[in-house]
Amino acid sequence: MTPLVLVHGFMGGSAQWRGQHEALSDRCDVIAVDLPGFGDNAGMDAPETIAGFAEFVLNELDRRGITSCNLLGHSMGGMIVQEMAARVPQRIEKLVLYGTGAESDLTGRFETFEDSKRRARSDGAGATARRIAATWFVNGENAPGYEACAALAEKASLQALLAGIDAFSSWSRSADLGAIACPTLIVWGEHDRSYAWHQIELLWRNIPNASLAVVPGCAHAVHMEKPALFNALLGDFLS
Repeated sequence: MTPLVLVHGFMGGSAQWRGQHEALSDRCDVIAVDLPGFGDNAGMDAPETIAGFAEFVLNELDRRGITSCNLLGHSMGGMIVQEMAARVPQRIEKLVLYGTGAESDLTGRFETFEDSKRRARSDGAGATARRIAATWFVNGENAPGYEACAALAEKASLQALLAGIDAFSSWSRSADLGAIACPTLIVWGEHDRSYAWHQIELLWRNIPNASLAVVPGCAHAVHMEKPALFNALLGDFLS
């Protein structure tokens, strides 16, 4: 079966997808990458553009000999996989855009980009990582998955935090959504504080072959807040 490639978002890492490995690896190869500056690649400098991240993932797929895949991107990772879909559409069979958008206008985000950068510089990378990770859950720091998520986020360097913010705050593919031809699933938690509904609606209404799943009672980390439902949605779409 076609492999599933998982691309994490800002302050994420391959370790966040353990639940998807366990749920889906019996039906396909599940491959999770660590973006430069994050997770197990935290020692690398992060690029300052979404295109730079996309190039890294494509090179990683080449290195592993993966010529065709199903592709999932979460948050900033969703922007990265849209960039990949524009560059190599022939290599992507199905696309999952999860908790993400098609442009840098994140009106309604829990804070502005400049506030995030200012607080990262003043508070340090670790404190910023833990603070932002709390916004990804409906119950914040009291959510069962928060500590694991925050520990992964803390791996990111200050350079990666600042570069990541610059990357997704200066990117847009909203004018090109009609060119995404592959079947696409859009997944969004109804209480997401990073990407508001207008971003999700833009994807849903402009990608020709798109389906939408709005998950109740979740914020930005649906795969950790309601993993069984998330995995069922993903498995159904891929099958």
